[in-house]
Amino acid sequence: MTDESKRLLYLEAMEIDVWLPKTNHGAPITEHALEKDKPLLSSPSSEAEIWQELREEVANCQACDLYKTRTQTVFGTGNTHADWLLIGEAPGQNEDLQGEPFVGKAGQLLNEMLRAINLSREQVFIANILKCRPPNNRDPKPEEVSACSDFLQRQIDLLKPKIILAVGRIAAQQLLKTTEPIGKLRGKVYFLDAIPVIVIYHPAYLLRSLLEKRKAWQDLQLALKTYREI
Repeated sequence: MTDESKRLLYLEAMEIDVWLPKTNHGAPITEHALEKDKPLLSSPSSEAEIWQELREEVANCQACDLYKTRTQTVFGTGNTHADWLLIGEAPGQNEDLQGEPFVGKAGQLLNEMLRAINLSREQVFIANILKCRPPNNRDPKPEEVSACSDFLQRQIDLLKPKIILAVGRIAAQQLLKTTEPIGKLRGKVYFLDAIPVIVIYHPAYLLRSLLEKRKAWQDLQLALKTYREI
């Protein structure tokens, strides 16, 4: 089955009418239309070293008590020159074991959500508010968020993304410094250091709340529209 067929099946599962997205010139959008138009840094080797140093800092971090219970840190994954940055809450059990964000059924659904707008995991960068799993997947504590905040900010500074997707309630509230419920946060464009931020439902929530999938598709459309207008 081709990627396009999988995308159409995903839209059908969400009970969304299939349509072909258009560019500003009326042509169907392709992966080429979403490719980078920003140049690589002049010294990619030094940039790679900076990423590696940051990764090692995260791996060795003991700034909060979560290091005592983690299997390993979850740094993030994807294209370090990506325009799209997805930020989730924290690693879960599968992520803690595999060292990669958004794996398992929730990760598979996230992949399909990306594919629905002609993106893949390899074209985006995915990170979390926390780099270590909280015990029993509880909500992050303020001191844990504070301890990890510099790592996330440095990832944002290195990436210089053109758009950020805040995936789920916790990520949205932490990034936007608010206690508003996700139902009130979605459907709008926010800005973090001049970078547009779109709030989307967490795929784990969508697996439990199938009726919200239509809203999820609306949020993805908003993100794509915002990206095109940058």
